[in-house]
Amino acid sequence: MLTVVLLIGSNIFMTLAWYGHLKFKQTDLWKVVLLSWLLAFFEYCLQVPANRWGHGTFTAAQLKILQEAITLTVFIGFAKVYLNELPRWNEAVAVGLVFLAVVVATLPAASAPGPHALLAQAAETLPPR
Repeated sequence: MLTVVLLIGSNIFMTLAWYGHLKFKQTDLWKVVLLSWLLAFFEYCLQVPANRWGHGTFTAAQLKILQEAITLTVFIGFAKVYLNELPRWNEAVAVGLVFLAVVVATLPAASAPGPHALLAQAAETLPPR
């Protein structure tokens, strides 16, 4: 649960860094880049521990997929509140597919041997040269 909380916090900073400047298009680009870097520092201060502590409970792939779903959730809230934008129907379907990816990625792994194990077994049955 701590991993998820840290990922949410991290994504709030990331979303502010990447999209917060859209209401300030008159501000010099170098200034918003500098501010974005400052915000990104705090994002990393949460993201790195989330991944380090979460790895083991989750695989690296599961962490990445979960992070993407959290990113989209935070972004949709940000877009509604800050930019007054809601996703179009096709964007909403795409977000739903990402959430489906989280469900699929966190399903229990099958107990059958993977392709590498099957290839190793097949190689053992070959006659020696």
